[in-house]
Amino acid sequence: MNAIQPLSEDRDAEATETSRPSREEAEAAVRVLLRWTGDNPDREGLLDTPKRVAKAYEEFFWGYQEDPTELLSRTFEETEGYDEMVLLRDISFESHCEHHMVPIIGTAHVAYLPRNRVVGISKLARVVDIYAKRLQIQEKMTAQVADAIQDALDPLGVAVVLSAQHQCMTTRGVKKDGVSMITSRMIGAFKSDRALKAEFLSLAGMNGKGL
Repeated sequence: MNAIQPLSEDRDAEATETSRPSREEAEAAVRVLLRWTGDNPDREGLLDTPKRVAKAYEEFFWGYQEDPTELLSRTFEETEGYDEMVLLRDISFESHCEHHMVPIIGTAHVAYLPRNRVVGISKLARVVDIYAKRLQIQEKMTAQVADAIQDALDPLGVAVVLSAQHQCMTTRGVKKDGVSMITSRMIGAFKSDRALKAEFLSLAGMNGKGL
């Protein structure tokens, strides 16, 4: 892996250039795992697998190299007095379970109630991706996305709902296919104003989900 220092403020995401393994070390670790499975990393079909896995991990976990606070720092105050909910729904994401390192595939719905600033909508989707492209549990990711938006924009409220399938329980363990996990975090007005929360859930298509 590239020796790039992550920008995450989370303790479990911290690393330094001196402690982060080199790409060569990462590829050597993949070779060990291939041997551990009982296969031969020197056979033709597996010769380039360590390089491919290292490259794939760069794609899977690029979120450690991005700072959501910096991303959300560019805001706009020329809103012509707009003070209604801003909602971005059906944001697809792919993450990896920090317990088994297998995929989490899901959808996020993100909303905020502006106080006096708004942010480009692509930034909301990007914040979801930044946290998704790290080793995660869904509960933590839900809180991280909501808190990042709240801290950066200081809105009147933030609402985040994630719905995802976890391959750590569909492909191993209990092996229950088709099960979705739903998590939510409501801050400010979305927590105190039941009507606003209900409007958000309705617009996000989450009515009847028990939230």
